[in-house]
Amino acid sequence: MQAGQLANLFHRRWSTAVLSELLRGDAQSGGAKFITLANRLQVSRETLRDTLIHLIWLQLVRRNTGYGHPMRPEYLLTAAGTAVAPPSEKLLKRLHNLDDDSALKNKWSLPLLLAIGSGASRFSEIRLLLPGITARALTLSLKDLVEANTIVRQVIDEYPPTTEYRLTPAGRRLLVPVSALAEALAQHGRA
Repeated sequence: MQAGQLANLFHRRWSTAVLSELLRGDAQSGGAKFITLANRLQVSRETLRDTLIHLIWLQLVRRNTGYGHPMRPEYLLTAAGTAVAPPSEKLLKRLHNLDDDSALKNKWSLPLLLAIGSGASRFSEIRLLLPGITARALTLSLKDLVEANTIVRQVIDEYPPTTEYRLTPAGRRLLVPVSALAEALAQHGRA
């Protein structure tokens, strides 16, 4: 179930980055203005707007409806967002330490890593843990993770031949912050 919640968060690629920026934004309020977020993340306004709408729907972010100083933050972390943002930031730091993290930024990569880390090793087992994933998306994500050296694909020579997937040492290192984020979502998020 946690892998599915994680996939829901990663439905928008910039979700963890927005949560992290809101956490770092204003130390007192846990928030930021829209334009500040757009400039810091260097993301288009449309992408940022869609990501914020998604995070509001997940009840991790809320709009600041009060009046006041023109510099007041427009978007704030909710209580759930405050719990989910620190693991998001730790995960982003771990991803930035990789040479090439592009394969790990699609919707299914990190939830897939979590599913394999929880013991699923075959295609059908993994697919059961990720509701909503298509066979094609799973195949492409598995291929990307193998190329990123986070999982290894092994063909078992038996009748009929089967394929199993296992985490590499790099995948196990990533599993720690991914698991922490999934746990925070399970405890506090709507995802």
